[in-house]
Amino acid sequence: MIYADIIIDISHEKLDRSFQYIVPEALEKEIQMGMVVSIPFGKSNNIRKGYVVGLSGEAKFEPEKMKEICELCSNEETTESRLIALASWMKENYGSTMIQALKTVLPIQETVRAKEKRVICLNISEERAKEILEELENSRCKARARLVRALLDEKRIDHALAVKKLNATTSVVRKLAEEGIIRLETNEIPRIPIDRETVEKTGEFPLTNQQEQAVEEILEEWEKPLPRPVLIEGVTGSGKTQVYMKLIEYVMKQGKQAIVLIPEIALTYQTVQRFCGRFGDKVSVINSRLSQGERYEQFKRARRGEIQIMVGPRSALFTPFNRLGLIIIDEEHEASYKSENSPRYHARETAIYRASLENAKVVLGSATPSLEAFSRAQSGEYALVRLNRRYGNRPLPQVSIVDLREELKAGNRSVLSRKLKDALKDRLNKGEQAMLFLNRRGFAGFVSCRSCGHVMKCPHCDVSLSEHSHGRLICHYCGYEEFKPQKCPVCGSPYIGGFKAGTQQIEQVLKREFPKAGILRMDYDTTRNKGSYEKILASFAAHEADILIGTQMIVKGHDFPAVTLVGVIAADISLNAEDYRCGERTFQLLCQAVGRSGRGEGPGEAVIQTYHPEHYSIQAAAAQDYRAFYEEEMSYRMLLDYPPAAHMMAVLGSCADEELLGQAMHYLELYIRRVYPEKDLHVIGPACAAVGKIKDIYRQVIYLKHEEYRTLVVIKNKLEKYIDINSGFRKIYIQFDFS
Repeated sequence: MIYADIIIDISHEKLDRSFQYIVPEALEKEIQMGMVVSIPFGKSNNIRKGYVVGLSGEAKFEPEKMKEICELCSNEETTESRLIALASWMKENYGSTMIQALKTVLPIQETVRAKEKRVICLNISEERAKEILEELENSRCKARARLVRALLDEKRIDHALAVKKLNATTSVVRKLAEEGIIRLETNEIPRIPIDRETVEKTGEFPLTNQQEQAVEEILEEWEKPLPRPVLIEGVTGSGKTQVYMKLIEYVMKQGKQAIVLIPEIALTYQTVQRFCGRFGDKVSVINSRLSQGERYEQFKRARRGEIQIMVGPRSALFTPFNRLGLIIIDEEHEASYKSENSPRYHARETAIYRASLENAKVVLGSATPSLEAFSRAQSGEYALVRLNRRYGNRPLPQVSIVDLREELKAGNRSVLSRKLKDALKDRLNKGEQAMLFLNRRGFAGFVSCRSCGHVMKCPHCDVSLSEHSHGRLICHYCGYEEFKPQKCPVCGSPYIGGFKAGTQQIEQVLKREFPKAGILRMDYDTTRNKGSYEKILASFAAHEADILIGTQMIVKGHDFPAVTLVGVIAADISLNAEDYRCGERTFQLLCQAVGRSGRGEGPGEAVIQTYHPEHYSIQAAAAQDYRAFYEEEMSYRMLLDYPPAAHMMAVLGSCADEELLGQAMHYLELYIRRVYPEKDLHVIGPACAAVGKIKDIYRQVIYLKHEEYRTLVVIKNKLEKYIDINSGFRKIYIQFDFS
């Protein structure tokens, strides 16, 4: 006899577990993991829909007290079944409960009030209406007469318009309806998160020879029996989006659908405009600003086949298309493609697995591919296609590197170097636009010397030490600690401390230096409200401002032809984050920033301000030389066994009791060493997490490094069982994070 573990309803916490049912003999050969079934549930045995998440030959309860599955649901549920299979894979490969994985891939239904449009219609003949109008005018029923007169002209009038312009109150409308003169019609309006009126329809842009060649290479790969994921390495401004559109057009002609992932909401403004301009109402979008109900409605439209293209961030990957043909991940190097909640999945690997379930294709694109993706392209696991020229053969910007140590020696204490200030004056005089970028993301209190640029780093991990209270500097990888020095240990300067600069401070400096310039600021504070991203970007695109200041949200994927200058205020902020990827992140951010300049007719210029002008990531970014950066960075990764040279898993523990958490993490470390004693596994920690305490919850981490990803998954599975059977972990929240 076969028994099935079934989850009933992922939208209710009380049912956030599986229930075991007997599989009838007639269904034993058909039933599979991920299938949707009908089952009797509860004392009243109401028929409910459930998801099969496990099959076993052992009963967890007395079989005579268990109920049987009624039936397998029809083929209409195959899309949902494949998503459930995807959830099962995510649970296994990233570590989480099945319910967490299901809630990630299946949109939870949330009832939202439908948007309705009420229309007033003339319900009688035109001749009769004229007679009634005369009667109403003679009896001085002015409001009713106005409405009937308007209906004689229009036949159908929007109810809201009638109330506003004709002063037709509810009682007036009700009276005419009761007399049969008019009738009210109510139509449901679909919630479409795109303002179609602002979208300018565009035809098909002619592809350059290099773009045509890229499309041909990709289509050739797709013709192979086992097509590989394709990585497009294209310099900024090379026209990757036009290649994406051509590929989408190809799969749509085959009757299939496409998902386009973008790294974050800031990209949706221009990206959605481009896709809607080309494909019209076949496109929809989801983003974090939509409510749960609005997101669910977009997924319903996708399931019903009302749209063929979904554009959105990481969560758009789970759009329930039933004829999925293509998944595109634009700017695939972006950190936002990695989930911060369980399961901590990466969109890249998850997209590839979903594509294998759906027989779909995957295309990745970036000017600065992640080391993981590029190393797989180098090994032949991915196909590599290059676009090394800008669209229209426009030249790449001229890049200058400014040494902030020299600025300090020259007496310039402003956040603007002399070079950048002069360049801004020049652009303002010419009526051109500029963007100033402050790469604050990754800032976690690193300490540096303003005189010589020395950064306090961990002697064991080659990452910067993070400044904590009471003058302590801590490494968040191995737990190394030391006190913050009063003088620089290299040059003896007293000017050593945390770097403090923000977009608001830069805005104030610019207003003092250039009082007549129009300035816009785009950061977390100015984009809290719904639609604020689009409003700021549209204003800058319309040249309503001369200078746009912002964090990394301004340098991702935007195309402003009038921008001929980009200034990077302080490249060292991301360079000295306490993360082994800080060199890679800095290179990618700088390349993206530099790439915003000179995308129109005028030549572009970029100025990078830094305390480390000789650093390889800054030098490579200035030269837009990805290959040089990749070789240098990979040599460090191989030396220290960091991904992609090896695989890494973080075991993250959190608890309100600091002592209990310390004991629990210590026992986990001992258990790891016992179940896998081989020396090829590197275990680091337990140590304080990057942020050791949040809202009175303490956090610690253990890092594991190994050449084989599967070995880490096996260790994760054993840890999950160990945690499950030991009551001491009941108050400890454990997560797994793979790199």
